[in-house]
Amino acid sequence: MVSNKKRMTALLAIICLLFTVFPQMSIKAETGKTEVTIHYKEAAGNQKDWNLWVWADNLDGHVQPFTGEDEFGKVAHFTLDGTYERVGFIVRNDAWDKDGGDRWIEQIHDGKTEVWVMSGDDEVYYSEPSNEPAIKKASMDHFDEITVTTNVPMETKNAAIELSGADIKEVVPADGESSVTNKFKIKTKGKLDVRGTYKVKIQGYGEQAVEIGGIVRTKEFDRLYYYDGDDLGNTYSRYSTKFRLWAPTAKEAKLVVYERWDDQTGKEIPMKQGERGTWTAKLRGNQDGLLYTYKVKIGDKWNEAVDPYVRAASVNGLKGAVINLSKTDPKGWAKHKKPKLKNPEDSIIYELHVRDLSIQPESDIEQKGKFLGVTETGTKGPNGLPTGLDHIKSLGVTHVQFLPIYDYKTVDETKLDQPQYNWGYDPQNFNVPEGSYSTNPYDPAVRIKELKQMVQTLHGEGLRVVMDVVYNHMFDAVESNFHKLVPGYYYRYNEDGTFANGTGVGNDTASERKMMRKFIIDSSAYWAREYKLDGFRFDLMGIHDVDTMNLVRKELKRIDPTFIVHGEGWDLNTPLAADRKANQKNAEKMPGIAHFNDDIRDGLKGSVFIDQDKGFINGKANMEDRIKKGITAGLDYDKSQATYRDPEQVLTYVEAHDNHTLWDKLELTNPNASYEEKKQRHKLASSIILTSQGIPFLHAGQEFMRTKYGDHNSYKSPDSINQMDWKRNAEFAHEVDYMRGLIELRKQNAAFRMTTASDIKENIRFMDAPANMIAYTIDQRGKRKQEAQFFIAHNANNSAIEFTLPDKATWKVLVDGEHASAKPLYTIKGNQLVVPALSTVVLQRETSMKKRR
Repeated sequence: MVSNKKRMTALLAIICLLFTVFPQMSIKAETGKTEVTIHYKEAAGNQKDWNLWVWADNLDGHVQPFTGEDEFGKVAHFTLDGTYERVGFIVRNDAWDKDGGDRWIEQIHDGKTEVWVMSGDDEVYYSEPSNEPAIKKASMDHFDEITVTTNVPMETKNAAIELSGADIKEVVPADGESSVTNKFKIKTKGKLDVRGTYKVKIQGYGEQAVEIGGIVRTKEFDRLYYYDGDDLGNTYSRYSTKFRLWAPTAKEAKLVVYERWDDQTGKEIPMKQGERGTWTAKLRGNQDGLLYTYKVKIGDKWNEAVDPYVRAASVNGLKGAVINLSKTDPKGWAKHKKPKLKNPEDSIIYELHVRDLSIQPESDIEQKGKFLGVTETGTKGPNGLPTGLDHIKSLGVTHVQFLPIYDYKTVDETKLDQPQYNWGYDPQNFNVPEGSYSTNPYDPAVRIKELKQMVQTLHGEGLRVVMDVVYNHMFDAVESNFHKLVPGYYYRYNEDGTFANGTGVGNDTASERKMMRKFIIDSSAYWAREYKLDGFRFDLMGIHDVDTMNLVRKELKRIDPTFIVHGEGWDLNTPLAADRKANQKNAEKMPGIAHFNDDIRDGLKGSVFIDQDKGFINGKANMEDRIKKGITAGLDYDKSQATYRDPEQVLTYVEAHDNHTLWDKLELTNPNASYEEKKQRHKLASSIILTSQGIPFLHAGQEFMRTKYGDHNSYKSPDSINQMDWKRNAEFAHEVDYMRGLIELRKQNAAFRMTTASDIKENIRFMDAPANMIAYTIDQRGKRKQEAQFFIAHNANNSAIEFTLPDKATWKVLVDGEHASAKPLYTIKGNQLVVPALSTVVLQRETSMKKRR
């Protein structure tokens, strides 16, 4: 495994990278300039060499120094290329110590803005804050505690402090020490009401209404307000539709109904208080297609938001829609059957973006960029080769895994005549399909029906469907429906009250809280049932907690015992106890949940964070032991570490949508290699993946050595970068056939997909081999005896290696570096073998008299 130091370096690199590139950070820029002036007052005792980290759309994050000082404090004045409606910044130093969290400038007029910020205060002021004593904030943090913050320190012992609506028990400094402070706690005699109205008044400082604070993140809050019903959202029937909203901190709630998606005002219908912090309403009659939102009064402010549980939405997801789901079922939907899957290890996953598959003109697909484009058959590309679905089916993979297909934020569904691209890791409405992939995003039912058609078609072609889910964050925490309806509850927070940011995109959802956990489980179950999906890939799964992931898996297995669950088990810096994180280190606590094995990925080709770093297949020495462990599914036989315990827990891969494609990595690490040499190295990597234990994972286009022309993060790059290149598919037809042969070899021989750690340990034997070469045998056993033996060699040297086989025998050659097949290519006799340079060789000999099927 990689050392902890290297893992931390990689983690810091990805977090910094994510800060600079994700679209959540700003609104799209046009040409022009944006002048920004930021005034910053640092706190006494908090004086460091502070600077700014600034970002905007189409502009990577960068360091911006303070260039002067005034009476308020430090000053930074700078100009950004492009005009922006929103600019983000962090006060930090070069060691990445931060003073506060992410701050946003959202008032920019005529390309200019000037703001003031203070240490310990995340608010952005658009005029210089007054130095007159005042209460900045009063927040209800526990059922008997209010935290008060002032702009000027005060002596709490002698201060005249009043609290309306409750009786004060005592006043204590927040730090528990000095009574001269600008932050203290008011302890109350009785229990506070989350819907109550309270005001703090301090002589000389004025008064401030008490807002909801950390109280919503307490265990007592969850105990009092957890709602375990199955009717959140809207419940439709022909005769009436019921609505139930969970909003325990709201003083009032309203259902707002609209006639059109672009209406600015709607009819407001008061909701009634229900049990456990819920609000209810009922509309009689057939409400199929009704557009609606919720409004809640939090303190003295009204917030309007889309129902988090809504299953259909208007264009751009701006309003929820009531939907008669039975009308969205395509013909034959109820009776169609899923392809069979005996064991998770039988899976071969093919990761695909809906738009990528069909958008190139040479795809011959009519419904370009759409769900329906995935369903088209009979399409031909250059040289008459199959494209689209026919191509995928011909490869022999078992699962197609789609990058996010739920409703995401950054593609404008009203402008689909204009080229727009995004991977979709910017969630908006979790239970609604993405409208840009439908033929009519204005009709809430169309996207649902067409997605079902896609799933049904894939099932009919023998392909199971995996959905990439992103419950770990939302596009914009503050503007999200979660935060508007129950502020402060659904996300994790740092000790200073700022949003946690282990995801690197501005917020982390709090899966450990009961109603967030319930939402993830409910949403997962809904997708699995309604769309008949076969698996989920959890984006940044390490942000979630172990208990939530186990409960998700339990529910999904109850729906479909063959359902597969896997995710990115990276160890991310979120405020959750280390032993509770759903990451690779805790894999043994999550049986039946698979993790991407980044150890074999980087071991094969080099670190994804260091462009020139090499691995086993591109020339790095002493990588044999690391690759051997990957070949055996990363298993820890002696259980000395908390890691994988079963091959179904491991996804073996060398490239995915993230980072450079393998071909582009080879262009960086081996720039002087010939075209043919790079192809051989590429084939060597793929052959190792497809002959290793665990679950193999392939990136769409890997079979024709996909390139993104050096773009390592193409989440919003144009189609010319991201599209499936069917011309390249024709050019690399021989290599595609090689991949097809490897897949068939794996599917036909259980030796390459053993189902237990004990089987792997018992049946795989590594042999002594020259440097930069791995050789081993696999015994394939039937019910009572050994049926066959396989010999596998991976030669990463630039020259052929002569090798002595374990026995003199007649060996069937299945893979020889140029060709791959489940059927013998030819036979060799004896015990001497020449393994070609940069190649994999697979041999088979039968060991029983009974003929194998």
